[in-house]
Amino acid sequence: MSSHRPFGLPAATAVLLLAVTGCSAGDRASVPVPVPPPAEAALCRALARELPDTVAGRERSDPSPDSELTAGWGDGAIVLRCGVPRPEKMSDPQAQGVSAEGVRWMLEQPGTGGPRFTSVYRETYVEVTLDEGYAHDIGPLVDLAAPVERAVPCALEPECG
Repeated sequence: MSSHRPFGLPAATAVLLLAVTGCSAGDRASVPVPVPPPAEAALCRALARELPDTVAGRERSDPSPDSELTAGWGDGAIVLRCGVPRPEKMSDPQAQGVSAEGVRWMLEQPGTGGPRFTSVYRETYVEVTLDEGYAHDIGPLVDLAAPVERAVPCALEPECG
């Protein structure tokens, strides 16, 4: 189901640093909303329609501000942003990656909080940030793989499979 391995990521694929920044009114996590080009925003809207009500057993609880480009589960434990800029780390040949149900992700370990994953080889970048409880668990990526695969086409065949 998953494998940890280093791999160089092509410069042709596109994400942005994200930090879940505390809680806002209503105790919802607050995250920056990406501003992708129109074609990528359309893919993100398609992804929003595919996202599940629960991920890793956690109920949907979207962050603020409301946007089709962001989603969340478990009050900020799992946060997805679609259409983020390409992370600089993707140019690093030592970047670490995982594969979950056929969708490949680049792994980053920010200085604080849990891991951050960014989809690779897709027509827009999807970023998933997990809290510390998921430091060694890609279960949420397994639940998000099918929606990403259905809504965000592969940009570099045969790399998506």
